[in-house]
Amino acid sequence: MTTAQSGTGEGADAGVAANTRTIEASVVTDFSDRMSYGGYLDLPTLLSAQRPISRPEHHDELLFIIQHQTTELWLKLVLHELETARDLLRADELGQALKCIARVKHIQKTLTEQWSVLATLTPAEYAQFRGVLGNASGFQSYQYRAVEFVLGNKNAKMLQIFESDAAATALLRHALESPSLYDEFLRLLARAGYPIPASVLERDVTLAWTFTPELVPVFAQIYGDTAEHWSAYETCEELVDLEDNFQLWRFRHLKTVERIIGSKTGTGGSSGAPFLKRALELTFFPELYAVRTEIPG
Repeated sequence: MTTAQSGTGEGADAGVAANTRTIEASVVTDFSDRMSYGGYLDLPTLLSAQRPISRPEHHDELLFIIQHQTTELWLKLVLHELETARDLLRADELGQALKCIARVKHIQKTLTEQWSVLATLTPAEYAQFRGVLGNASGFQSYQYRAVEFVLGNKNAKMLQIFESDAAATALLRHALESPSLYDEFLRLLARAGYPIPASVLERDVTLAWTFTPELVPVFAQIYGDTAEHWSAYETCEELVDLEDNFQLWRFRHLKTVERIIGSKTGTGGSSGAPFLKRALELTFFPELYAVRTEIPG
């Protein structure tokens, strides 16, 4: 190694000495009357929101709290992007809607990867503070339910879980009573001249989407000539990506739970892993999977 490479000779960066970087004179250091990074992000509030309640405080409870708090932050952004995408589809702004969906797909990958962090929590470690959770459970995440609703997997009975939280109930009711992302895509297709059945366009949007075989020929037309129907085809594949990613998240959730608590019941009263396993049977866009059987070849 030369002296320049080692950072000790004349060729070394003049701004670094003794492995210490010099602060440039132009760097702002006085924030007495300026917006700072911490002020913009409201870091005092954010970083004071992690309050372990185990006594004595268990080392791993902070991991558990941060895992779920960061998930909720990402879900807030997912919901923001999906609602915007839905509104853009309603306005026939397909390109902009796809940009929002693309962002959601990246967030989904981050959320799925996060399970690997929680999976470092061993059964013995979790058992030492699980009791302080009481009946608190991720099942009670109203943002997660809102995301499911926006994607079309609606369940009005879920609202009873949030009756004690007026804001959560209002958010979920709005998501329940609004057309889903899929509803708006199908309406867009109808406006573009595709033969979407009237029963689909006039359906009760408060109900969970269920498989509608009459739509499969419509998608078969799109997949049969992708060049002719490129915009519709691209959107179909983006929606399949969304569902694929969502199912991977659900599966990773299930396997993490099995790894940490085995077959124990959930803190919220569910059967635990068996309940999560049944979620893998739920679907958002079943016709986009069914059409694959109809494609020749």
